[in-house]
Amino acid sequence: MTAPIGPDFFLDMGLEEDSFDASTFAKNKERLLRADVAQLFFEGVVKKARRQRLLSREHFTVDGTLIEAWASLKSFKPKEKKDKEEPPDDPGNPTVDFHGEKRGNATHASTTDPEARLARKGWGKEARLSYAGYVLMENRHGLCVDVSLSLATGTAEREQALELVKQQKKKGVRVGTLGADKGYDTKDFVRKLREQGVVPHVAQNQNERRSSNVDARPERSSSWRSPKKPSDPSRGRLNPSFSAAC
Repeated sequence: MTAPIGPDFFLDMGLEEDSFDASTFAKNKERLLRADVAQLFFEGVVKKARRQRLLSREHFTVDGTLIEAWASLKSFKPKEKKDKEEPPDDPGNPTVDFHGEKRGNATHASTTDPEARLARKGWGKEARLSYAGYVLMENRHGLCVDVSLSLATGTAEREQALELVKQQKKKGVRVGTLGADKGYDTKDFVRKLREQGVVPHVAQNQNERRSSNVDARPERSSSWRSPKKPSDPSRGRLNPSFSAAC
């Protein structure tokens, strides 16, 4: 007969000890959330990795994803006060036609989760009530060094990336380069990164209708010419982090 020993081992319990009853977790769930236990545990792991020199102190990658809210689209109903003029549509916060009825974040809200926002990952994707999660990864071993959660607005992805960089600098970490996908290739984001002294290694988003906001300066930096390209965006490394979080 075998039994899972993971939780007991993690809690430093003997194999012969009885496990916690489910009601114990239920009663303490809210208290644990208010105490930010998960955040404190995560920060402790990051500090230990930094003491063992496993983390890069210069090259980082950031990315975000949508986290589906625990709210049904059936709860997405008109707000009490409606604007007279319809706001312009936002790719990250779309106005969606549900069987002839247009519903968007400016005019509708979930009755069960008012902070959830209607969002989709890209054109042609299904819109869902969501929040947005972000991960900052160092590029030496691909370890997460910071995470954040925000409302799923059209600009939150870039705003949170800048905030994650600021938090690292407050901890005494020199962020030299930041890799990101082409969704971060905006004039305002690139400018604010450079104002913080960070070289933007952002994938260029350009076509016949628009030009990239990332010029040749990153390519001239010594780190970009390195064979390992430590600041090259590493989407493949970030995906497992999002899968675990969801």
